[in-house]
Amino acid sequence: MLPTAPPTVLPTRARAATAAAFATQGLVFISLTTRLPDFSDKWGLSEVALSGLLLVLVLVAGAGSVVAEKVAARRDSATLLRAGLLVMACGLPTLVLAGSQAVFVAGIVGYGFALGLVDAATNMQGVAVEHRYGRPLLPSLHGFWTLGGLVGAAVTLATATLPLGATAALAVVPVVVAAAPYLPRVHTPPDPDAVLEEAAVPWRPIVLVGAAMVVFYMVDSASAAWGPLYLEDVVAAPERLVALATFPYLLASLVVRLAGDRLVTAYGAVLVLRVGAVVAAVALAVVVAAPTWPVAVLGFTVLGAGVAVIAPLSFSAAGRIAGGDQARVDAVVARFNQFNYAGALLGSVLTGLAGAGSLRVGFAVPMVLVLALVPLARTFAAVSGPAPGATAPPPSAGGSVSSPAGAAHRRRSRPGR
Repeated sequence: MLPTAPPTVLPTRARAATAAAFATQGLVFISLTTRLPDFSDKWGLSEVALSGLLLVLVLVAGAGSVVAEKVAARRDSATLLRAGLLVMACGLPTLVLAGSQAVFVAGIVGYGFALGLVDAATNMQGVAVEHRYGRPLLPSLHGFWTLGGLVGAAVTLATATLPLGATAALAVVPVVVAAAPYLPRVHTPPDPDAVLEEAAVPWRPIVLVGAAMVVFYMVDSASAAWGPLYLEDVVAAPERLVALATFPYLLASLVVRLAGDRLVTAYGAVLVLRVGAVVAAVALAVVVAAPTWPVAVLGFTVLGAGVAVIAPLSFSAAGRIAGGDQARVDAVVARFNQFNYAGALLGSVLTGLAGAGSLRVGFAVPMVLVLALVPLARTFAAVSGPAPGATAPPPSAGGSVSSPAGAAHRRRSRPGR
């Protein structure tokens, strides 16, 4: 009897599964963060205590990303992602249904650890799927995170009168998505301990790309953490409208991310990033100088469009520069994900410290820093081409790049070094 081939996953199915995982991550994260006032009321948390718990969440998520890097050398990202989603499904109801503060903190730790695993693994899957297609896909995949976040915000608004425990019902979503057909790793490294040998991985350009992602998360976290307070305290927006610092920002980001695949294909990652950096700086200048709250809202909205594709292109660049087999790419992406948390912490802290006297000064900090993306963008030069060794799907699986033009495009592309 002839041996049967192992089951394969079509790139189109893996792409849909990865998009669902990104959307799930955004849905759960925003559903929880928009419930922070409810958590504060339930446990009588001061602003300092709440900030401390958020710091714990970020640090534990960073630890989850470190674990993901270690596991990636031996297990594929599909397995890691499923495990992270299931841990998330346990952590979510634990923290919203907790009957004591100890259980509540345990739930935060569990969810934070799962967040780090899922954050790293979704980007591993995204890079792998993008490499299979041989063209930019991560901008639109990250767009599904934003879409999930918008749905999460809408769910919170629709269920605002329900008890906090009702949020636990969302745990079913990561359970269902964990069963999706993710892309398996084809080859296992012969020596997992040597996957990230310093001589093999070009860390210098990866760190430069990481610096770009730190800048993005500094801007993004500054907008999320301090934008509503800016509208209320600096430009006297009505209290019921302070969410306008976030919601239009997410909408603009979603639109640009969903269009980002085609933008990068047409104009290249370098130009897209440089234009986005300038747009973001202008948008933050509008925020800093805004005489009224509608002008500030306009600034935050344009800001969302300007910075939308920085994070996905950063992961794409890191995976491409890493080169080598999928195990090494996965491990590099997991380590690279830690720039995410560094930027989030720096953005919240620097904007708050600089804005202690006036948040106008606070937002002037990211306004200047975002321009660092203009020189850093050259590190992304190889992102718009297919990865070395990429296998394009057949026409029925989302389009072929086996045409003469596609072949010429592949010959012009080289891994970044």
